[in-house]
Amino acid sequence: MIDHVSVPVGDLVAAIAFYERVLAPLGLSRLVTRDETAGFGKRYPEFWLNKRSPRHHDANPGAHVALRAASEQSVREFHSLAMANGATDAGMPGPRDAALTTYFGAFIIDPDGNKIEAVTFPSLSE
Repeated sequence: MIDHVSVPVGDLVAAIAFYERVLAPLGLSRLVTRDETAGFGKRYPEFWLNKRSPRHHDANPGAHVALRAASEQSVREFHSLAMANGATDAGMPGPRDAALTTYFGAFIIDPDGNKIEAVTFPSLSE
């Protein structure tokens, strides 16, 4: 099982500001801040930002991180806040088919080119 993930960012201060807004609807907050990194989570840093040299942004970065949301509304808020704070839409909030069930999710490309998804599984929370 995965313990944590990290994504590269060119400007750590700007990325922290972006993710403090965008991750709030998912219940994640900044728990750790160091010179070159910051960690977000609920009780433990599970999602890390690591300062790296600026890089070329591909239209499709080829990988993505999916973060669990508590509800469809929190997925919508994540997407809306991301769009308002400089992200690019990579999939509007809505129902999707997964391998074993359906889910509700939204995709964004953050200002550093990372593909991030917020996802909730309404059928599993019943």
